[in-house]
Amino acid sequence: MSLRYFLPGQPEAMRLAGFDVHAVSSPGLDLVEFGRDERVHTHEIRMTRRITPLRDLIAVAKLYRTFRRIRPEIVHAHTPKGGLLGMLAARLARVPVRIYHIHGLAFVTRRGLKRRLLRWTEQVASRCATRVLCVSRSIREVVIEERITNRDPIVLLGGSINGVDARSRFSPDLKPVHRARVRKAHGIADDALVIGYVGRVVRDKGLVELTAAWEALSYAIPQAHLLIVGPFEAEDPVPRDVERSLREHPRVHLHGIDWETPPLYSAMDVVVLPSYREGLPFVPLEAAAMELPVVATRIPGCVDAVRDGVTGTLVEPRDPDALARAIRQYIENEALARAHGRAGRAWVLREFDQSRVWAALSRHYGEALAEMGSTIGLQRDTSAEATTRDH
Repeated sequence: MSLRYFLPGQPEAMRLAGFDVHAVSSPGLDLVEFGRDERVHTHEIRMTRRITPLRDLIAVAKLYRTFRRIRPEIVHAHTPKGGLLGMLAARLARVPVRIYHIHGLAFVTRRGLKRRLLRWTEQVASRCATRVLCVSRSIREVVIEERITNRDPIVLLGGSINGVDARSRFSPDLKPVHRARVRKAHGIADDALVIGYVGRVVRDKGLVELTAAWEALSYAIPQAHLLIVGPFEAEDPVPRDVERSLREHPRVHLHGIDWETPPLYSAMDVVVLPSYREGLPFVPLEAAAMELPVVATRIPGCVDAVRDGVTGTLVEPRDPDALARAIRQYIENEALARAHGRAGRAWVLREFDQSRVWAALSRHYGEALAEMGSTIGLQRDTSAEATTRDH
């Protein structure tokens, strides 16, 4: 899922820059489809999100054998578990360039022993790496403050993992095509006001607060609807009463998981992400590209994805009253919603263009390889290199 969500289009860009790309992940349909769509070699190695010492050791051994067989010059690992297992195995296999890309820090919302353990795993992954990248400035600041790594510098490339395809995929031009169709499928009237949430339905994403805010808004604004796109998950589940409230409310629409989100954004009027922790969330950037105002929490990651008072509104986490007020201002003030939406799209087009992110990554790969005397990845076209330098 992480490969499909975070990295679409990137393998092809790296291939054009001279790289042969392999993708390693847990088995499943998502990996099969990623390999087919991106035309990359795929390798199935079962890995769990949870801390499972025996299974993790088995995964490291399988990764090690895979790396010894492929003999990559670069291993680029994403996500906390992928980073830990991938960097351990890559170091054991003596892969020359080992890049750990920090998406977010799970330990920041934990306490006690679990916090210490999760923080330690980040340190191990970072110290097994030859280079450490961060997805956002605010996460980079936390990494430095917490002394997660002794690597210097901790690099921020292009301000994003993969950028946003705002020119074609996430475009407001799609609204006339999809808005009425999606609403009709969910029984939502054309003149209704739709609050949208896209993401996993778990406690860490602030679904408890969103449900509480929704209960207040639904009474005050009868024409409001809540459209939730994403799966209920067994890990970090929402409380049963919260799930029951969402499932039973007549104006809450549970769409489930769906990779084709642009038509769904087209049906929304405001997008909300009340998360407790993020790295650099894509949802606020995708929504902004669709000219939608965003309400998110004032936490690391979200502060890089929403410009408070310009492209959306930031509220304190775990505050359902503040969340409801912020959402309501866009429901009741169409001009403000429109202004923040337009400003958001202009910002995403300017700062999160995919070609600039890919050029920056290709250049980073080339620099890392040059240090070991390789010229692979240096055949970039002059326009891509100039774009990277400008960025």
